[in-house]
Amino acid sequence: MRGGWSTVAQITGRQPPDMKLWGRLSSCNVQKALWALEELKLPYTRIDAGGDFGGLDDPSYLAMNPHGRVPTLVDGDVTVWESDAIVRYVAARYGVGRLWPDAPEVRAVADQWMAWTAASLYPHWIRLFWKLVRTPSAKRDTAAIASHREAAARCFEVLDRHLAGRRYLAGDRFGMADIPAGVMLYRWFEMDIERPVTPNMEAWYSRLLERRVYKSAVCVPFDDLVGKESF
Repeated sequence: MRGGWSTVAQITGRQPPDMKLWGRLSSCNVQKALWALEELKLPYTRIDAGGDFGGLDDPSYLAMNPHGRVPTLVDGDVTVWESDAIVRYVAARYGVGRLWPDAPEVRAVADQWMAWTAASLYPHWIRLFWKLVRTPSAKRDTAAIASHREAAARCFEVLDRHLAGRRYLAGDRFGMADIPAGVMLYRWFEMDIERPVTPNMEAWYSRLLERRVYKSAVCVPFDDLVGKESF
């Protein structure tokens, strides 16, 4: 459970939420939700689910999330699944002017980078992580690893060009757009791979590392996932 509700209550006028988040700490998608909740100092309870904890095929869980994946957030009578949807929900409901930009034009920039991250960057990044880290060494496909690394690198170079002259993805203030792409940086820089030179992105990563909640929610060692092919 986390504190810090009083500040949000002053802004929204709502009573403290009764939020529960299902998901394991080592899931990058769960980390997005955790980061958003922690940034706003919202009270919540996290329930281990997925991976070794199982539970995703339980009827009670499937009643909340028909896809049987994590994370799932329950906020009173509201249930939200899909990590980016959770980030948007938390930002819009509890983080207006902070995670959720006030100006529609800034929000559009945030939305387009979140959509690009999900559609273009994430597929190559997660396939690289699975092929390189979660596949046992004897079963690794070096050609596939190289292909996904190159594709992910090209996407990170796009980010690097966009970040030239900007502190964060949607401008000079940290916001919701930084969460989905920012979650990927820790593993990108920790994996034993060749990476292109991306000074603007590395400067952005350094700024994220200055955020206490980024380090606690995202910079989680993934040794337990090495060679582990099951969800």
